[in-house]
Amino acid sequence: MKKRLTAALVSALLMASQLSFPRAACAQTAGVQGAQALRETPDWMKGASAKLKAELSAKYGAAQRERVERGLRQLASFWRAEDGDEAAFEGFVRTHFAGDQATLDTMFARFQHNLEQLYGHMGEIGREFRAQADLELGPVLPFDDLFAGYDPGAHLSDDLFRNKLAFVVLLNFPLTTLEQRLAEGERWSRRQWAEARLAGQFSKRIPAEVNLANARASAEADRYVSGYNIWMHHVLGDGGARLFPARMRLLSHWNLRDQIKADYAGAAQGLARQRAVQQVFERIVTQTIPAAVVDNPRYDWNPFTNEVRPSPARDFDADAPGAEAPAGAPLDAPEPDTRYSKLLLAFQSARRVDPYSPTAPTHIARSFDEGREIPEARVREMFERVLSSPLVPQVAALIERRLGRPLEPFDIWYNGFRPRGAYTEAQLDEIVSKKYPTAAAFERDIPNLLVKLGFSAERAAQLAANVVVDPARGSGHALGAGMRTARTRLRTRVEKGGMNYKGYNIAVHELGHNVEQTFSLNYVDHTLLQGVPNAAFTEALAFVFQNRDLELLGLSRADAQGEALKTLNDFWSTYEIAGMALVDMQVWRWMYEHPSATPAELKGAMLRIAREVWNRYYAPVFKRRDAVLLAVYAHMINYPLYLPNYPLGHMIAFQIEEQMERAGRIGPEFERMATAGNLAPDLWMKRATGAPVGPEALLNATRKALAALGPAAKD
Repeated sequence: MKKRLTAALVSALLMASQLSFPRAACAQTAGVQGAQALRETPDWMKGASAKLKAELSAKYGAAQRERVERGLRQLASFWRAEDGDEAAFEGFVRTHFAGDQATLDTMFARFQHNLEQLYGHMGEIGREFRAQADLELGPVLPFDDLFAGYDPGAHLSDDLFRNKLAFVVLLNFPLTTLEQRLAEGERWSRRQWAEARLAGQFSKRIPAEVNLANARASAEADRYVSGYNIWMHHVLGDGGARLFPARMRLLSHWNLRDQIKADYAGAAQGLARQRAVQQVFERIVTQTIPAAVVDNPRYDWNPFTNEVRPSPARDFDADAPGAEAPAGAPLDAPEPDTRYSKLLLAFQSARRVDPYSPTAPTHIARSFDEGREIPEARVREMFERVLSSPLVPQVAALIERRLGRPLEPFDIWYNGFRPRGAYTEAQLDEIVSKKYPTAAAFERDIPNLLVKLGFSAERAAQLAANVVVDPARGSGHALGAGMRTARTRLRTRVEKGGMNYKGYNIAVHELGHNVEQTFSLNYVDHTLLQGVPNAAFTEALAFVFQNRDLELLGLSRADAQGEALKTLNDFWSTYEIAGMALVDMQVWRWMYEHPSATPAELKGAMLRIAREVWNRYYAPVFKRRDAVLLAVYAHMINYPLYLPNYPLGHMIAFQIEEQMERAGRIGPEFERMATAGNLAPDLWMKRATGAPVGPEALLNATRKALAALGPAAKD
């Protein structure tokens, strides 16, 4: 799942990749006017800068001339009339230019320490304010949504520019471009990288109302997604048959997807269940799902016929969500394109940020050039190499042989290569619920899990002491700390009868995030380098843990055939999610081309794009056209353009796994990689594994896996 870092709070406050809550049209115009004002340079700036350049160069020597020129240029690009007149500008520069190394070192250290405290404490406030919305702590009342939507750092960017701390940084430390970081970064010292990350926090000057509205929009989307459950006992198959056990409540899309995966284990009616879930997915993305059945166990629903009726099965508590439909209301009334209204809200919000981001003027550019530091075209090319690989039909043919039937669209989630296929979902649930009846039980077992993953007992104890496990209201996430005195948070869903296998699988993934978060904050030389290059890297490190979930339960043991099957599982998972990521990317392109679209128009476009991507890359393999499943991933709604991180993460995870296998150890290698910090992606990967980011390792290993299985590939 997507990890929530307090480090990402820095981005939420000071980077332009975040979204904002849309205002009226006049507010949009005001935003453009404000951005224009930001770019207007006072008439006196050129003369004042020339005078200060000569003065400071003479005072501090020719060796400082380049720094003086750069600092004045950066300062001039952000200084507004409201920040002061010519005399104020000149006085500020004379006072705050650090002309000797000792002063510069002191300034760097002070900013690093104080910003850690600032972001860390704001992160803790945000965590507390969101607790009722994020965790299973009882009902969410209307004012809880207001707390969740409050951003304690919404005014921070404005504050730091107005009190001129931001200008101190811009005067003394270098703003860098993506091209510079890619071309020169390999020769930079750790301190140079830390300085680049410090200055990068002030590369945009976004109004506080935009940042605060971002938090509101994000909270609204999160609330919609985290409450989108389907009560499966009330989902009927052919002839009105109940296919699923009582009280099974599955979150869309993650839990529903995982139910498809679970039903490959040979459960009775497994194929019928998978077809039913696929039909549920299709109803959700086409918005033909009856609104009355969303998170409501009071009605039975046949997703094939779309018939809804009051349920005679009272398998829920009196305080369960949902309510009886008003008298006379049609039970089959569809959800009114709410899904696409939320996505459109995200797009409209992004446009309010655009005017304040002249070097990355769209959310697409901010997502790839700034957020990932990998150009969009290169990311697309990597995905298309996997999707169009001749290995795809070979692996698909193997899956068909193993299933004994032609592929169906839901088989994009086939996970029969994994050893969990030897266990039914019920067996796994029983094992996990006994072992982890509560979130606290999982927390107590973390040191043992880490030792099994190859960490020393001492390091495992240190890492575990930094992790708090909470029961999540949604599917789960990892919430990192922003300062070394705070602890990371692991959130996963824990049902009343204990943690089930789905929750455990997510918990192991989130634990990977937590360990990375701990290493990349508490064990790095500069806290300004906290984290990893981008979210795909943290997903990759989390996959290292998640891929060993059954080993941690003592239910599987690696062997040559098992490793080959695991490779095929990784390849098929990448194939699946790469198509969804392409849909996400193309939908954002469409929205920018159609800025006045309605939710209904956006729905039509997304479904068309999903069908086009399916027909190009999946229909030749599945022999079925026009499937819309590629539009179902919930992160398309509440974390726009986050989805490309997953296929990238799979590729990166495979490169990381290969290196760990070469080294013969997981724990120490994980620590070495995670403590590299937030460098450029290819530089990080070269230092971690010896090669830049790409799909080559996965593709080569897939070829070898198919060859190694030999006769076993036909089993």
